[in-house]
Amino acid sequence: MEYRIERDSMGEVRVPADRYWGAQTQRSHENFPIGVGIETMPAEIIRALAVLKKAAAIANRELLPERMSAEKCALIGRVCDEILAGELDGHFPLVVWQTGSGTQSNMNVNEVIANRGNELAGKKLLHPNDDVNMSQSSNDTFPTAMHIAACLAVEDRLLPAVSALEQTLLHLEAENADVLKSGRTHLQDATPITFAQEISGETGFSNTVLSNINRAGNRLKEIRRFRFIGLSLLFDRRNQIFGLGKNFCDFARFFSVGAF
Repeated sequence: MEYRIERDSMGEVRVPADRYWGAQTQRSHENFPIGVGIETMPAEIIRALAVLKKAAAIANRELLPERMSAEKCALIGRVCDEILAGELDGHFPLVVWQTGSGTQSNMNVNEVIANRGNELAGKKLLHPNDDVNMSQSSNDTFPTAMHIAACLAVEDRLLPAVSALEQTLLHLEAENADVLKSGRTHLQDATPITFAQEISGETGFSNTVLSNINRAGNRLKEIRRFRFIGLSLLFDRRNQIFGLGKNFCDFARFFSVGAF
């Protein structure tokens, strides 16, 4: 295997030449050699971080144009789209065993976006910290990614599945409206009912489940504290934080800004 040399504040480290990650990812990969290939950071979290990085770049472009150029913003967005499409899955090797704030996975995404972006640009344009991680902290980005991943799982997988179940039950109700059967009380026969009446209890329960999921999902979508947006490093610029937060939420589709 061929390697390249990456450098950070701790010195030099060898990184596989065909991987886009950098020094901090490699150090974590070497320092936490447990659960490799088994307890890898879920792809849902990596994709959620890509959503966050693209959203932050768009927000920073609008409110910090002197730091986030149009070229940088477009490049970050392009690589994030590649991550969301699953084209860079082999570049996120870290396991769930790492520092408590998810710093290494946050940096893994930053480094991959920067190195892949620079490759696309044909020049060293993006820096993992200064550009991709602009206005962010892993103490903020990782909780935000957890919210995004949970919301996407609920909206894209759980709600459709429960809705399909409810429609199946409704169909069974309609099909069996005239089918009589004995009701049951514990282990004994009871007053006759239709099969549709029996199924209606399950249908009602599924409807209640859908309502509860939607209610819980709405709480996940609301960002009530700005530390959950990945923008706490701008804590001394309240108006700018609010603008960044609003723009972030506009891009993230289903998020909303709550109380400061």
